Amino acid sequence: METPPLILSSDLAQLGQDARGLARQAKSGQLRRIRQGVYVRAQEWEALTPWDRYPVLIRAAASTLRSRTVFCRQSSAALWGMPLLGHRHVVHACTTDDGGGRSRAGVRRHFVDLDSVRIEERHGLLVTDRVRTALDLAAFESFEQGVTVLDHVLRPQPDNLAPLSREELYAGIDGNYTGAAARRIRAALKFADPASGSPGESVSRALMHRLRFRLPLLQIEIRDARGFVAFTDFDWPDEHLCGEFDGLAKYRKPEYLQGRTPAEALTDEKRREDRIRATGRRVIRWTWSELSSPGTFGSFLAAAGVPRQQLPSCRR
Repeated sequence: METPPLILSSDLAQLGQDARGLARQAKSGQLRRIRQGVYVRAQEWEALTPWDRYPVLIRAAASTLRSRTVFCRQSSAALWGMPLLGHRHVVHACTTDDGGGRSRAGVRRHFVDLDSVRIEERHGLLVTDRVRTALDLAAFESFEQGVTVLDHVLRPQPDNLAPLSREELYAGIDGNYTGAAARRIRAALKFADPASGSPGESVSRALMHRLRFRLPLLQIEIRDARGFVAFTDFDWPDEHLCGEFDGLAKYRKPEYLQGRTPAEALTDEKRREDRIRATGRRVIRWTWSELSSPGTFGSFLAAAGVPRQQLPSCRR
């Protein structure tokens, strides 16, 4: 989606114009103030999804900071197109001040030895490279966030970004993180699987692991007498059980619709599921609502009959 242009009060001041008019337009609802001295047209801002607003906030920060800034963590991830969990994120940037971790001017700073970090340019802004960005999220955010971003970078991307290898990710750990952070990264990296098809599938699998449900096989091909039926998101073959994460947004994406209307896509999905059930499998479906908390998802899986992991037997 096209991002709205930024309207800067400093630009008007340089032209000798009264920037106070921007504040009046914001008060009347014509503009939306997204950062001190930075505005966008309110109608354009409201049209953005929460995840599309975050890169605009990063650009707004970059436009008002005195020196050119290197963005990191969630901010770098957003500019690389990596999936972020949640909708509210502050802007994150590097600092060479070893008292990092402080917020200043609406930007959270993190100490980084820039001589040890590869810096790249993305959408006109400086960011930590993909390896460091992915590892930072695995090190400092939840296990679910770490798995989601590592699943993502291990597979080819639609914008021609090559997948990262496990070897280069493991190589980026030593010397850059504390022992505890390195253990968190390695746990997420060991668990990561590029076969996961979406952030919702990654979060689902990570929560299954956390909640000690038996892990499913991914993207299993199902066929019937008529031929190919589907690849299922999750499959527990011993239980004849399939699981499908339904992000709902896919019914609005052109690459999924392939010229169909959302209603036609839903009808096709129903026929696909009927054919899966006809092979003797049960099919369970869930959305982001069931993933809202570990307890909610655990209750859903248990009620659906998803098997638990078997605990190792104790030897006498």
